Parts: sequence; structure tokens; C-alpha cells
Amino acid sequence: MARLGRIFRLWVLCGVAFGLVGACALPRSGPTRSEIITGAADPASPSPIVAVDAQVIAATAEAPLPGFGMSFRNALPLSPDLISPGDILSLRVYENVRDAPLLSEDGGQSTIQDLVVDGDGYIFVPYAGPVRAAGFTIEGLRVEIADLLSLQTPSPQVIVNRAAGDGATVSVSGNIGAGIFPIERPTRTLIGMLARAGGVQSDPGITLVRVTRGRESGQVWLSDLYEDPGLDIALRPGDRIMVEEDSRAFIALGATGQQTRVAFDSAEMTALDALSRVGGLSPDLADPTGIFILRRERAETARALGVADPVRDPQPLIYQLDMTSPQGVFLAGSFGVRDGDVILVTEAPYAQWRKVTSAFFGAVGTAAQIEQLGN
Repeated sequence: MARLGRIFRLWVLCGVAFGLVGACALPRSGPTRSEIITGAADPASPSPIVAVDAQVIAATAEAPLPGFGMSFRNALPLSPDLISPGDILSLRVYENVRDAPLLSEDGGQSTIQDLVVDGDGYIFVPYAGPVRAAGFTIEGLRVEIADLLSLQTPSPQVIVNRAAGDGATVSVSGNIGAGIFPIERPTRTLIGMLARAGGVQSDPGITLVRVTRGRESGQVWLSDLYEDPGLDIALRPGDRIMVEEDSRAFIALGATGQQTRVAFDSAEMTALDALSRVGGLSPDLADPTGIFILRRERAETARALGVADPVRDPQPLIYQLDMTSPQGVFLAGSFGVRDGDVILVTEAPYAQWRKVTSAFFGAVGTAAQIEQLGN
């Protein structure tokens, strides 16, 4: 009878243990690979799973930044003496005859200050009338005014000085010393103007520089601008320069070192880079065959992959990586991550089994303690 009692108590203990395990939901870092595959095939909201290979990497490669078009790159630097609408000029005229039209009391010279070049490019000079100034160099305008005044006074000597005005300026804004800056000899190109505005304080690798000229626009990474002299474009009056840090980010979930939103820290990021940013795969939980990247993919890319849905654009796609082989690791090091991607590392099946057994034996211990208290 004593033996039967012990067996009965053992069954009771087991029943209590299973009851305790079944009564609570075991904590998990995320779904398993099989659960992702099953969910992706749900007819109500299918999300095709695409195994990453070399062809997939080529089809999903993100296009490089547009950079600066030929109209930007072919523009020659402005002459620092070239006059533009909005510039402010001053004239000094010397005459060597008595009763000269412009003669002043300061020894045969006349000074005309603050001549603003109007929107049509003209200034007004007494005894010469409206004079076209925009497009001339300082020397060219000096000769032009001297020729016009020579009709009124013999051999006038003319000196022209220029101060950059509203017309020969660019605007700079963003992550830099914002303001309106004149195009002068040191600031005729983009790098010189950025330096004039105080320089960029953020990491060049994640800083974008955008230049808008009329209806055209181009943008480059600051690091590329520093490395490629061909990108140091000549500026034009009215250019708008915007400097901003990269705002892209991805989300890491599941069996990784961290589950968080992570900002890009380089111009290009691969799946391997992204995993390294969050501490890699959890050694106790991760399933290296179940690394998924969830993305709303462009319709043309989905068509190239043969999984296009004619109804949805963009289309939810799930890319799968298997890092149990060297080839899989190389593929992860080439597959590009994009802004808004969700990287989900699934739990290995044994991890959940270990949690169940740990919870079971913990429950058995609890039941045994209950029995001892009962005795």
C-alpha cells in the first residue's frame, strides 16, 4: 500500500507540474522559423518568402544616390569679379578738365556709392544713363562706363568696386551654420562654401549634401564629396544647399543581442552589418537558418523576383537568410538593408524545448515542496 501511495503521489505531482506549465505562457523572444513560414502563406495576407541568393542580391540592390548631373558638373567656377543682379557697386571718376560734368570739390574726382544692380542687370550712372552691369567683370564695366562718359568729358578715369549683394549669394541650411553667403573667390565651389558656413560637424559617412538649382537637384554623401574632386561643383547665385544627417533606420527583433530601432551609421549597410550592430545572434536562442528581413518592396523589384502581386504596391516580402554555411554568411554580407526594414531572428526549436523542460522540472520541484508542506 505504501508503494501504491508513492506512485499515486508521483502522478499527482506530475499532473500538478504539467498543469503549472500549461497554465502559463512561456516567454519567447519571437516566433520560430516554422511559424514565420506558416504565417507568410496565410491566404488572407500572403507575404512571399524569398531565399536570398546572388540573383536576389542583384535584383534588390539599392540604386546609388543620383549625385550631381552634368549641368552641375560642367558649370565652370564663376569669376570672382563677375557682376550679378543684386550686387552693390561704387564708382570713382577722375576728370582732368575744368568745369567737368562730374567734378566735385575733392580735387577732380567724383564718387558714387551704393549702386545696386537691379533685377534686369542695370545700374544708373549720371551722364551715362542706364548701364548694363550684370555679366560684366569689374574691368569690363570700368571700360564700358569710361567709354560712355567720354562723350561728356575727355579721357575720364574710372574705378569700379564691387561688394557681393543679394544676387551673388547662396543659402545654406541644415546641420551647419545656416545663413545667406556671398559667392566670393574662396567660396566659388561647394566645399569652400561649406567651410565658409562653419563646416559640417556630423560624421561625413552619414551626412548628405543636397544642392538645388532652379528645378534641378543633386545630392551626395559628404564623404564622397571630400574624396572625389569632381563632386566639388561650382556654385551659382541662388543655389540652395541643405546639409542633413542620414535619417534611415532598421528594427531588430527576436533572438538578437538587442531588440531595438537602430540608426544607420554608414552610407551602405548589409544584413551582416546590421546584425553586428545589435550584438549578433543570441547564442542561447537564435536559429541561424531562420533570419528574416521583412520589407515593403517596390512592385518592379517584386516582378523581377517573380513574386509580384498585381494588387499591392509596395508589396510585403520576406527575405530569408541561412547562416549555417560560409556561403550564407557571404550572402548576408552582401544583402543590403534599407530604411524601415525589420530584421527578425527566430528562436531555435530546442530553445523552446529547453524552456518547457526547465519550467516542468521547476514545477515538479514546486509540487514536491507542496507535498512536504502537506506532510
